[in-house]
Amino acid sequence: MKTIKGPGIFLAQFMGDNHPFNSLNTICEWAAQLGFTGVQLPTWDPRIIDLQKAAESQDYCDHLKGSIGEWGLEITELSTHLQGQLVAVHPAYDLLFDNFAPKELHGNPKARTEWAVQQLKYAAKASQRLGLTAHATFSGALLWPYWHPWPQQPAGLLDEGFDELANRWRPILNYFDECGVNACYEIHPGEDLHDGVTYEIFLEKLNNHPRACLLYDPSHFVLQQLDYVTYIDHYHERIKAFHVKDAEFRPNGKQGTFGGYQGWANRAGRYRSLGDGQVDFKRIFSKLTQYGYDGWAVMEWECVIKHPEDGAREGAEFISKNIIRVTEKAFDDFAGGQKDELLNKRVLGLL
Repeated sequence: MKTIKGPGIFLAQFMGDNHPFNSLNTICEWAAQLGFTGVQLPTWDPRIIDLQKAAESQDYCDHLKGSIGEWGLEITELSTHLQGQLVAVHPAYDLLFDNFAPKELHGNPKARTEWAVQQLKYAAKASQRLGLTAHATFSGALLWPYWHPWPQQPAGLLDEGFDELANRWRPILNYFDECGVNACYEIHPGEDLHDGVTYEIFLEKLNNHPRACLLYDPSHFVLQQLDYVTYIDHYHERIKAFHVKDAEFRPNGKQGTFGGYQGWANRAGRYRSLGDGQVDFKRIFSKLTQYGYDGWAVMEWECVIKHPEDGAREGAEFISKNIIRVTEKAFDDFAGGQKDELLNKRVLGLL
């Protein structure tokens, strides 16, 4: 067993135009003062990182690590959630997801996908230069409009969709393998990889590619009513990253998991600040520790009720309290003794 690293914080939801959230230096100072020891970096914000430069320059990466290290922080992972989404986009979402790409690519899905693939490869190389072994991303989705089997799906639709998704990701994952970095898919509604079954279909299409790993976030499973604890039993060997995010699901006589097209504040299932939802983090931290997860516990803040700065302050303390420092000895060592083969044979009645 190993002690989980943390607390870390995903900076994406905190970056903004006001001090201290408008530069990497000041937001790192803020995070360190709250007690965080790691930061997960969104790679689409140039105030945080120049991704192409990080892929091409070791000096740049060394300087980036040094600047963050001055505040007693480490980089936990890089994130390409927005770029990963663009690796595979169903045409129904083209206009909305164009916002994730540079303006010159809007209205050109083919060029947008090529850009996204290159971004992922930059992220793999940048992660290698930064000494990181895990990377956070999304899978994208070609099949999401058809997640509910009505109208009836044409025969072969799922196979065709997952074949194409695997074909797009295979060269990316091969490059991640060359760089010694795990691509960790956040299993998430809106992605073709949104639960254990879809992840297994994807893995099968990829012949169990060793770099097709997981970012574990229990909040999305609360909203799906999926058993997020036994999920760890199934997939612990593939879990290489961890978002600590809370959620609650409170169905009523008018709505349930589908949410009735309501905004986040009025949905039966919604994300909450750490400690304000229903996720049993004591069991999660215990199980991840039991299985030897040695990555970071990174807070992702998404709450429509609590102020983000309060959520961050409370989140650092919450994660710290849940991290289990693993024991170096068994509790009953005092009652044990040295190995004695003769004694063991006598105990078993063999002598």
